[in-house]
Amino acid sequence: MSSIDIETGALSEVERIKQESGGLRGTLADELAEGGTTFSDTAKQLLKFHGSYEQEDRDLRRERKQAGLEPAWQFMVRSKIPGGALTAAQYLVHDELAERFGNGTLRITTRQGIQLHGVIKGDLRATIATLNEALVTTLGACGDVVRNVVGCPAPLPGTARAEALSLVKRVSDRFLPATRAYHEIWVDGEKVAGGEPEPEVDPVYGDRYLPRKFKIAFAFPDDNCTDVHTNDLGLLVIERDGALAGFNVLVGGGLGRTHGKTTTYPRLADPLAFVPPDEVLEVAAAVIAVQRDWGNRTDRRHARLKYLLDERGIGWFRAEVERELGRALLPPLPVTVTGVHDHLGWHRQGDGRWFYGIFVENGRVSDTPKLRLRSALREAAARFGAGVHLTTQQNVLLTDIPGDDRASVERLLAEHGLVPLHQLSGARRWSMACPALPTCGLALAESERVLPAVMDRLETELAKIGLADEPVSIRMTGCPNGCARPYTAELAFVGRSLGKYAVYLGGSWEGTRLATPWADLVPLDDLVPTVLPLFERFARERTPGEAFGDFHRRVTQAPAVAAEVAA
Repeated sequence: MSSIDIETGALSEVERIKQESGGLRGTLADELAEGGTTFSDTAKQLLKFHGSYEQEDRDLRRERKQAGLEPAWQFMVRSKIPGGALTAAQYLVHDELAERFGNGTLRITTRQGIQLHGVIKGDLRATIATLNEALVTTLGACGDVVRNVVGCPAPLPGTARAEALSLVKRVSDRFLPATRAYHEIWVDGEKVAGGEPEPEVDPVYGDRYLPRKFKIAFAFPDDNCTDVHTNDLGLLVIERDGALAGFNVLVGGGLGRTHGKTTTYPRLADPLAFVPPDEVLEVAAAVIAVQRDWGNRTDRRHARLKYLLDERGIGWFRAEVERELGRALLPPLPVTVTGVHDHLGWHRQGDGRWFYGIFVENGRVSDTPKLRLRSALREAAARFGAGVHLTTQQNVLLTDIPGDDRASVERLLAEHGLVPLHQLSGARRWSMACPALPTCGLALAESERVLPAVMDRLETELAKIGLADEPVSIRMTGCPNGCARPYTAELAFVGRSLGKYAVYLGGSWEGTRLATPWADLVPLDDLVPTVLPLFERFARERTPGEAFGDFHRRVTQAPAVAAEVAA
């Protein structure tokens, strides 16, 4: 028996849309053919599964409304790039499409994808078809399916790394939706011969797909650069003598929450089992199947795996996964996550070549008078044939560079205005923001457009107290949904209303502890003055080597927790 059999409430509207979509087809093809600037509400829901969101330029909302015009509709197209690894040619296709159909910029996501913003409805098919020709898909980049599978993109030496990166791609391929609708609508532009196709029965997802999005990440104990504990399914590498022995399976992570609601909350994943490499696909399928059959389909706010685990317990969940597998799981091994790397600067690859990590502030690749980053990356890919790997910190790794070309790459980047790595402050180097306004329909406040100015002010103050080089994970989001992973940051600013933020404090550097609310409704201009005393106390009282998040967890939160327990 599953949750589908025992539901007492009505299915959500999105569930009905999925079930009646005919394999994610709906009326998408017809509405594309009709032209216009927008889609019906039903089609918008299905469009997400194909990798696109309809958005509005909210900067123009008031002006257009006063003029009696419809909203400035546009579309975001998101590429699904397992492990963030692109060839030079694939990256150049994205760059060309950004100019041809987008707003002239590329947006690197915190899940190693690329978003093209500003695409109009009439250019959607050409955009997606061109990506498909480059062997890049947008299918499943959004929607209630397994999203982009993330993994450390650094091509460092070691067989364990190579095998783990290979599994990232295999897992991604395994859980792509099976529907032919994607090619019919976006690539071929026509239905298969013989009239209306019979909807496929998806062997993984069924006809309702998953209750909500499902995120998977691979990570290493000494390099949790993918924030593995924030995913529905995490795979933590276990090595023995330099070889890949298997993975600790983690389940139930997720960061979305709602302001003022205690029933929605961020959660870190729990250890479930140890699995050898050849069982990863099978165990992942079993975990997904349990969420598919038991996840909440009546209330989308409680449809993620984290809520199922809290409602049923890890013991119940393990038993259901074992029932799907037909065998018992091995217990997880004792493993501690000890570090995170951003992979910036020069590093040796395992094949005699080099890769170079470039800081991309808030993931926005564009050309400005001071920094022509988009031109620099385009020339690096075209001139040196450099692969372009995307990190979950929204940065870029230029890969496969011969040693003789290192100086030429450095000159190219300097000529285009890139700041040398040693000139980046520790706080800015580890800062991240979501896009927020003007394109995100959920944004309550600014994020990407204001964080650079916040960091300018904060850098000045940190330099005065000797913390210019101190690495601190600082993240900003325009709403509480957590796209820039604020709730594992050491310091986070979460949009509450226009120009005001909730401040979170005390996440761990390694991504193994959640931050907690510290201040609320802080005006944008007051963010730096509000948090500066925290840094001043940290500079005075920290123990040797103590991280900012650990310090404030110790001095401002641990005493309160102890008092609560004693009471």
